[in-house]
Amino acid sequence: MSVSVAGRRGRPATEDVGVDEELLGIGAFAARARLSAKALRLYDRLGLLAPARVDEATGYRYYRAGQVEAARLVALLRQLDMPLARIARVVDAPDGAVAAERLAAYWTDVETRHAGQRTLAGYLRGRLSGRSSEMYGKFEVDTVDVPAQVLITESRHVLADELPAWIGAALGRLEEAAGECGGAAGTPFVAYHAEVSMESDGPAEACVPVADEAAARAWAEGRGRARGRSYGWSRRSGWPVPGSPRRRWRIRRSWPRSRRWRSG
Repeated sequence: MSVSVAGRRGRPATEDVGVDEELLGIGAFAARARLSAKALRLYDRLGLLAPARVDEATGYRYYRAGQVEAARLVALLRQLDMPLARIARVVDAPDGAVAAERLAAYWTDVETRHAGQRTLAGYLRGRLSGRSSEMYGKFEVDTVDVPAQVLITESRHVLADELPAWIGAALGRLEEAAGECGGAAGTPFVAYHAEVSMESDGPAEACVPVADEAAARAWAEGRGRARGRSYGWSRRSGWPVPGSPRRRWRIRRSWPRSRRWRSG
């Protein structure tokens, strides 16, 4: 139900009551959107669905009734097991056509993965039931020539259970970087340089074809310079680097530090 927050502690006395009457508390909004308050707080922190207003004194969140459709869209995309990074790209699309294209690209990846899993499951059933020799005869290997492509890539050693989330996040970063390289020039893909399973971590390489080779080289060199500066600082500071480096993103708190455990 709609609530008026005029007169609540911490709200300006000059607040427009007409606007406030359109706001829903997080509990009422969660009920309409069929999401939990915990999920709404997570989506706020990730930038997927920001509240219309946050009370500065209490940290309590308020949403507009018009945001219900966006909240339900996020919930439906989660039912497709879409990683949050790719949901953000769908939600942030400039229009419905682009959002639909990004959803279609994700679902193509899902169907490709499921097709491979279906084939593997069939092979394993045959192997476990003693019909392995029959299964081997059903596999055909074709070799095809494809045109040369300019790629920007991101590699990582990753286990199978981490793979879907990493692919979505890595391709999201690369597709964003493609804008600096003349735009994407083909379908993104993932190359596996070794087996990726629950016991083997690849590595895997996320790849996005781009149009401008010179810009792509400049982009790659820029990343290399940043990494080189990090290693240089480490050497100058007397800190040895015993293993692979990590990249860490700092996320600004979106709620008052002293009240971060409030229910709103």
